Amino acid sequence: MKDKHIQVAADSQLLKAIYERVDEELIVDKEVFMWHIIFKFLVYFSLTALLYLALYKITSPFGFMGCFVCYGFVSLLFAFNFSHDFSHNTIFKSKRLNHICFVAIYTVVGAHAEAWKLRHVNSHHYAPNVVDYDSDLKISKLIRVVPNSKYYWFHRFQHLYAPLAYTTYSLFWIFVKDFVILFSKDDYAGKKTFKYYCSFVVQKMSYITLLLVLPMCFSAQSWQIVLLGFLLMHLTQSLFLLFTFFMTHHVEATQYPVTNKDGYINTSWLMNQIKSSNDMHPFSRTANFILGGFNNHIAHHLFPHYHHAFYPEISQILYRILQEHGIKPNATSYWGGIQSHLRLLKKMGTVA
Repeated sequence: MKDKHIQVAADSQLLKAIYERVDEELIVDKEVFMWHIIFKFLVYFSLTALLYLALYKITSPFGFMGCFVCYGFVSLLFAFNFSHDFSHNTIFKSKRLNHICFVAIYTVVGAHAEAWKLRHVNSHHYAPNVVDYDSDLKISKLIRVVPNSKYYWFHRFQHLYAPLAYTTYSLFWIFVKDFVILFSKDDYAGKKTFKYYCSFVVQKMSYITLLLVLPMCFSAQSWQIVLLGFLLMHLTQSLFLLFTFFMTHHVEATQYPVTNKDGYINTSWLMNQIKSSNDMHPFSRTANFILGGFNNHIAHHLFPHYHHAFYPEISQILYRILQEHGIKPNATSYWGGIQSHLRLLKKMGTVA
């Protein structure tokens, strides 16, 4: 894709300086890195597996549903911490092996892996928060975050109903959105091959079998309790998922670059990535371990070829350089990000 960002000499020089400074100052110990990956994998894989197996041992309906909710939360963190990096080929040298692992772990959360990866890498990373370029801006009409987008009367209440609406998103994604993408013209996938369709069917059937069919057949619960546990898992999982995703790009301080009639974006690529992203506890190793680098979003957009384990150090270097040039990165706490996102929704609900 031809770059449609405007060329700003100062920003080009700054980007070069950022890359050079990170190359000079970042210490990459490959052995320590691999042990970090192994330890993290064992933690998230073990927790996910144990919670899933517990579904077949728990006799109490309330304990079963609570376990289902915990499984959904932990399996989502498992995907946060591994699928995202696999999609950017930052764990193994082999792109094929990265892709296989990406699909395998993504299947655990039920979404179609290939469809998400193509949009994330080819669209979102190219021009975040830019209408007609960033596929992540194709949000339900219920939610308005982009300035100058179409305004509906109910948007004045969106800061109130958004948390409730967010609880339905993962179910919508898995059982509606993915199917719409599959059977519609796709600007990101190109020609959908037989292999693409087969992968879709295998992923969906695997998810339904693991999360619904097997528990209904072999757990100690009735099918109604299993279904209720499944729904409760999605309600809580989805709320966490969407708030975390939205806080990375949709808070009060994030910007939404616009395009001219020829499709050129009114900012440089560097400033598009920085000003349209938001960090949450960017120097915290704990937040990085839990959120898989989603909290270091500016570093991720500038260095997607680095594994998220390096993002706290990269963020420290990056912030120093930006401050030297009078640029203030967008950063909030996790709770502060939720509050800022809701304030953005309130603002966008009152400004047509």
